[in-house]
Amino acid sequence: MVTTSVPTREELRRAPKVLLHDHLDGGLRPRTVVELAESTGYDGLPTTDVDELGRWFLEAADSGSLEKYLETFAHTCGVMQTEEALARVAAEAVEDLADDGVVYAELRYAPELFVARGLSLDGVIRAVQDGITDGERRAAARGQRIQARQLLCAMRQHARALEIAELAVRYRDAGVAGFDIAGPEAGYPPTRNLDAFEYMRGNNGHFTIHAGEAFGLASIWEAIQHCGAERLGHGVRIVDDVKTSADGEVQLGRLASYVRDRRIPLEICPSSNVQTGAAASIAEHPIGLLAKLRFRVTVNTDNRLMSGCSLSSEFAALVDAFGYGWADIQWFTINAMKSAFLDFDQRLDVINNVIKPGYAELV
Repeated sequence: MVTTSVPTREELRRAPKVLLHDHLDGGLRPRTVVELAESTGYDGLPTTDVDELGRWFLEAADSGSLEKYLETFAHTCGVMQTEEALARVAAEAVEDLADDGVVYAELRYAPELFVARGLSLDGVIRAVQDGITDGERRAAARGQRIQARQLLCAMRQHARALEIAELAVRYRDAGVAGFDIAGPEAGYPPTRNLDAFEYMRGNNGHFTIHAGEAFGLASIWEAIQHCGAERLGHGVRIVDDVKTSADGEVQLGRLASYVRDRRIPLEICPSSNVQTGAAASIAEHPIGLLAKLRFRVTVNTDNRLMSGCSLSSEFAALVDAFGYGWADIQWFTINAMKSAFLDFDQRLDVINNVIKPGYAELV
């Protein structure tokens, strides 16, 4: 039984958690990057020293240079061009998340980024699923319960969104939870891919949309009102429609009210948002206000390698910044499970039989 009033990092690691926004190509182990580079013949790494490479990824992502930030993904994608590499990365991601106390996760990636050496899109999806299944099996052998599913992304600057959406529907009974678009928001509004979202809705498919991270309210408005997004990837810029007066009175604009009233989940990634400039610091992150106003806030990692984070470390940072206790951590976690692209009865099972009992032991 935990007796401390403030959750410690180890207690947070043991607590059951739910992760909705985690990029497969942003969460590799540094050692795996080095070993896959050697086995696949990729020679573009800045260093093959494992410790130095881990630091390089974090420093490049923290550099404030978009070019350096994008270069980090060039390296991870560069070593993930074979079925064996994809399966290994997926299996290790599931194991790492299970070790961190995650009980349900949606791992997202863009299949189109992994066909440079001749893999088919279907081959990519099957390889990732093989890895996820293997990772779940390894975790279970250690007594860790985790369920992981795929989220297929289309790159919004390309023209393959409908094709990827069709794959999401084709594989939805074979490990794929839903669909997303990723990539630069500015100049590439969600409506450029409207046919893909209409296809998903017409086939009763689930989808989220990266919106309101680098761009502002217009991106969020289009994602919801034109495209019908069920969740918002990041969505942190919804705070631009929340006004606080000098005397502390808070007023929500029409869009912010709509997002809160409709309980549209926000997939917020605190450390990543600081790296990309969406927030000045964790202490100044809009998540504090959004959670206080009871938006459907969820806490996520985005890219564990680039941000040097885990879901428990993200929660630890929020505990330090905002003084959150166990009731808050459980609220964030149940928010996420309620918002998962999983059948209702399965979500309820995880909430009632895994999350609530797990926190009852901690409180």
